[in-house]
Amino acid sequence: METKVFRPGPDRDDIAAAAEIIRSGGLLGIPTETVYGLGADALNEAAVARIFQAKGRPQDNPLILHVPSVSWLERYCRDVPPSAYALAERFWPGPLTMILPRRENVPLRTTGGLDTVGVRCPDHPLTLAIIEAAGVPVAAPSGNLSGRPSPTTAAHMLQDMDGRIDAIVDGGPCRVGVESTIIDLTVSPPRLLRPGGLPLEELRQVLGDIAVDGAVTHRMDEGEHPRAPGMKYRHYAPHAPVTAVVGGAGRSAAYIQARLGQKDGVICFDEYAGLFAGHVVHTLGPAADRRAQAQHVFDALRTFDETDVPHIYAQCPDDAGLGLAVGNRLKKAAGFHVVDAGPLVIGLTGPTGAGKTSALLALERLGGCVLDCDAIYHRLLQTDAVLRGELTAAFGEVFNEDGLDRQRLGKLVFSDPAAMERLNRIVFRHMSVAVRERLDTASESVVGVDAINLFESGLDAMCRRTVGLLAPVEDRVRRIMARDDISEEYARLRIAAQKDDDFYRTHCTDILVNDVASAEEFEERAYAFFSVLIKKCKEESDQ
Repeated sequence: METKVFRPGPDRDDIAAAAEIIRSGGLLGIPTETVYGLGADALNEAAVARIFQAKGRPQDNPLILHVPSVSWLERYCRDVPPSAYALAERFWPGPLTMILPRRENVPLRTTGGLDTVGVRCPDHPLTLAIIEAAGVPVAAPSGNLSGRPSPTTAAHMLQDMDGRIDAIVDGGPCRVGVESTIIDLTVSPPRLLRPGGLPLEELRQVLGDIAVDGAVTHRMDEGEHPRAPGMKYRHYAPHAPVTAVVGGAGRSAAYIQARLGQKDGVICFDEYAGLFAGHVVHTLGPAADRRAQAQHVFDALRTFDETDVPHIYAQCPDDAGLGLAVGNRLKKAAGFHVVDAGPLVIGLTGPTGAGKTSALLALERLGGCVLDCDAIYHRLLQTDAVLRGELTAAFGEVFNEDGLDRQRLGKLVFSDPAAMERLNRIVFRHMSVAVRERLDTASESVVGVDAINLFESGLDAMCRRTVGLLAPVEDRVRRIMARDDISEEYARLRIAAQKDDDFYRTHCTDILVNDVASAEEFEERAYAFFSVLIKKCKEESDQ
């Protein structure tokens, strides 16, 4: 088969020809803002089968429907929730795929046998025009051979698909560079199945609470069925084996430099390329520029297939913003062979009165350093001129000669959810930067991050383990009354205003329960708990 390459011009003849390939059951390479896709009529089972054949893709790996507008959603999905329309209004066209219940006109072959289907509206004018002209939804996984790095140019796709498909539409390089974010709206809370070009933090602004599927951070078991593309199988991989290295940028670079074999290759941030002179090196972009890293990650992985390097070390960004997607792609390329060069970061959170002070003392006894996020926030209010300026711009004159006027700010935000969300966005962004800088320079092997809003702020993304401290309500009431010298009624009101235990059991990797009589007894329980946890994490890192 000869694979044509269309370069559509203003006459749109190529768009009509491309749409005809879709309508007639052919395979078409399509450009999107994320990566190039391998498209076919999603409602044509024979055409969909050709996608799996051309890619060498496992049959249980679902495909995503690409539609030109939100008005097509009801045609192929049932029981569409209001949250789907809220997301579409804000993020479509764009790098967001929503998992919804499928209608019967969507073949099970397209969905990998699932009764749900992923749908997105790509942000590329050529592909939107092609779908409109074809008049059918286009099923389109990334346009690479299964397991290989995704293509971000037409030339990349031609390398893998020349002679396998009918044509490729050259729409230029993809500006995002990693696939769409996939959110499952059929469960509560909504679940992130694949991080991608839309950061999790932006999704949370619309949806609030979002759970992160375990497949984002570790390999799925053989018996598990993937609910979205890219969840189960080794993916994005060059021919040479990859080791992904996490931790602060300086730490991960030093780790790689100390272990690099004579012929090994390196994927690194721009600032550290000089450490690896004499090796095959591909840079991702600056350590702080996750958008550049997203644009270059697949190109970096593909570059090494043109070399004879026996092994590749890759620096990974942290999980903030697009870093979650970039790191996920590198870790999957490594088959989740991940080395943590940084300190063991343990996030601690939980409701008031659960005994966090005793738990932190136990962690410090074990040699850990504790970062108190409340203290960091208060210090930022005194020293960070940018933060003060953003708060003033958002809320007016909320600072006086003594610092932040908390009463004035409180009157503005406590009765206005939108204002509170705006305040949190500003504070959490600055907090994340400050905590990340402290972790990058930490000399301790264990760091505890003490944050009541650990998940809401996104600080959980920096933690290898998150520990929820819980206690019986009556014990918490008694402790709060004694500690803060308040009435029982007020103590119960404070507890009622906080998240319940189920939130922490759902979100935290570990739970520590304080149901003992004294603070000293709980400190000893916490000491034993953290001793076991630290040992377990160290053993995992040594594997």
